[in-house]
Amino acid sequence: MSYIIGLDLGTTSAKAVIFYLNGKVKSEAERLITTYYPEPGWVEQVPNEIESLAIKAIRDAMDNVNIGKEEVKAIGISCAMHSLICVDQEGKALSNALIWSDGRSSQQADSFTEQDRQELFLKTGVPIHPMTPFTKLLWMKEAGFEAYKKADYFMSVKEYLLFRWFGERVVDYSMASATGLFNPKTLEWDGTAMEVAAVDENQLSKVVPPTYILNGVDEVVADEMGLSQEIPFVIGAADGQLANLGIGAILPGEVAITVGTSGAVRQFSKGVRINEKRETFSYAFTDEYSIIGGPSNNGGIALQWLKELLNNQDNYSDFIEKAGNVAPGADGIIFHPYINGERAPIWNQRATGNFSGLSITHKQEHFIRAVLEGITFNLYQIERALSRLAGEPSKIYVNGGLARSPLWLQMLADIFGKEVYVAETHHSSAWGAAWTALVAIEEANSFGEIKNNIQLGEPIVPNEKTHRIYEEIYKEYIKRSRV
Repeated sequence: MSYIIGLDLGTTSAKAVIFYLNGKVKSEAERLITTYYPEPGWVEQVPNEIESLAIKAIRDAMDNVNIGKEEVKAIGISCAMHSLICVDQEGKALSNALIWSDGRSSQQADSFTEQDRQELFLKTGVPIHPMTPFTKLLWMKEAGFEAYKKADYFMSVKEYLLFRWFGERVVDYSMASATGLFNPKTLEWDGTAMEVAAVDENQLSKVVPPTYILNGVDEVVADEMGLSQEIPFVIGAADGQLANLGIGAILPGEVAITVGTSGAVRQFSKGVRINEKRETFSYAFTDEYSIIGGPSNNGGIALQWLKELLNNQDNYSDFIEKAGNVAPGADGIIFHPYINGERAPIWNQRATGNFSGLSITHKQEHFIRAVLEGITFNLYQIERALSRLAGEPSKIYVNGGLARSPLWLQMLADIFGKEVYVAETHHSSAWGAAWTALVAIEEANSFGEIKNNIQLGEPIVPNEKTHRIYEEIYKEYIKRSRV
């Protein structure tokens, strides 16, 4: 029997999933990653802790089942975007990993003129925002950050692990795109962005396609993982791109929506399409395809905030289902969900959330409904920006924690006015990484072939009457927005 492993390095955990070659899960293991907040707005993780957890996750997944090392064909890697680590020549981390939610570079992001923002965006496809390594590097330079001054290289979490395990400094197209230092049209580091960030190209990794294979993993690492030293590692891509691939949203018009703690709307595109209004990003995936989309800071975190605010003791499922007692529109309450700042579509880390339309008759369930609708309207606003670039969506795929709620899935279908499909697996990024590895080692013929190996349930069909109601409420949502 043959198997393939997807290693998914997320913000909250390192997850290893062993798949049969048809996508069914043989074994899985997860190790939680600790996040540190040393100062207000600073959000960090420890690189060596992540490395250790990734190794242990793979070992746990192997130990859960009785399979031989030689039965594992390869490992593909998925990784969260926008992390930044200062690294020396020997592969030692000189700093913690500043992750996507780190906001210390807000002042640097705010300092750009409108003209400079537009010029850099048209080159890189990435809005200027504190999430990006580009602005993090600016902060390091201006703050005189000691690790920055000593660094030989600047890397993401994935690059750091590969450098440690193989001695190679390589980065895939999508992770490079996410830095804000890369031109997705030329597939090269951008000279203007590097000059502004005061970074030399030699300090950045060699850019390679997602099917790039690394051989000869460190012997000690292989032993700790419970794998053969000869097993090929395939570099893969960023978690967003691989989530689209792993859920099957890869054809024109197929949109993937992910809602966990945060959220995202993404769509593959042939070539590179850049939204001149700067509402969305455009990241390269392969030589031929890119992904356009928008991430939101505010998904399930807004529900968690409300639940804690209301001191509600229900489990999350029961808490969400209370919204079913209220009609669409929450009896006039509209919620703008920017409680954690926001990325797409407004790209304003200083944005704040708000409720409007409150009255003395409103109860707990009205607020729950309003928050669910606000989260979904924000996703819909991102999708509207995508549709102006790529046309109307033909099919909506969804995954993430909120996808377990039938009430929210129906709300999503009703607001978008499209059928919604949910994949049976919750491991979309890991399966996308594993499939990329299969393509790389020529066990699969193409990325598109993955569609034959994804099980989808029956679609959630929109209620046309409710959709028309939501169209009017959405207009009011846009009208009342303060940003």
